Amino acid sequence: MKEKCIIIGSGPAGLTAAIYAARADLNPLVFEGKNPGGQLVGTGDVENFPGFPDGINGPMLILEMKKQAKKFGAKLIQKNINKVDFFDPQNLKIFSGDQSFDTQTIIIATGATARWLNLGKNEERFWAKGYSSCATCDGAFYREKKVGVVGGGDSACEEAMFLSKFASEVFLFHRRDELRASKPMQKKVFENKKIKIFWNTIVTNLLGENILEKVELTDTQTDEKKIFSLDGLFMGIGHIPNTKFLKNILDTDENGFLQTKNKTQTKIPGVFVAGDVGDKKYRQAVTAAASGCMAALDVEHFLSK
Repeated sequence: MKEKCIIIGSGPAGLTAAIYAARADLNPLVFEGKNPGGQLVGTGDVENFPGFPDGINGPMLILEMKKQAKKFGAKLIQKNINKVDFFDPQNLKIFSGDQSFDTQTIIIATGATARWLNLGKNEERFWAKGYSSCATCDGAFYREKKVGVVGGGDSACEEAMFLSKFASEVFLFHRRDELRASKPMQKKVFENKKIKIFWNTIVTNLLGENILEKVELTDTQTDEKKIFSLDGLFMGIGHIPNTKFLKNILDTDENGFLQTKNKTQTKIPGVFVAGDVGDKKYRQAVTAAASGCMAALDVEHFLSK
């Protein structure tokens, strides 16, 4: 049986798309993927999602979205999509293992994954417990505290600048002896009295009891190690869009983020994009949800024609 609409991904973008598509009687089929709920599942309190003045736990927000999508008729299945066949736009196919599914339209909402430091189990242990990849999401929790940022590009510098609004001190750990950020961004960082740069320095371990309390720093030139106390550590080394299964099928930028026209449409008729998989700039739950809404409305319009 050919579906009207298949949604790949179950974060805020995918679930919002499911809500809108279900209310339009499209009976969407949602593939939750390897990490159901996306990055929000690894997030503690979310204080900047509209409608929750006291904040809401990330996994709870996803659970409520799922309930809402199911209420209107969306079907959620815990399968991962590993292959697609978009050769014939009139007969779009996706594959989960050896099982194939046919559909008239597809919304790709597979999100992006923060680049980690590859330090082993401690990264998972302290994730959302002092270790984060989103200053905009979590910065307000670190008022008058000491935080660190890993990286030397525009992303890391933007994180450091944002965190300086709340933290008492911000330490930028960069593996080289000069920043890769644009000159205007470097100027802002150098002029910010709250930001101190540790040159030729990498983070080689995360330490603490129940929450992150310290980091091990290693000098890239002398290999000297030292323990440094911190209340929080933020990754500023970018995100990896979850687009491996779409390689050479859809247009991407140099970092692998899906490219669209008219906000959500790809070059293939009937294939749409929502959320962080196509957004390397904002990466917020609310912007992902908004793009999920737009993608579902575009799908409805596409099918009506």
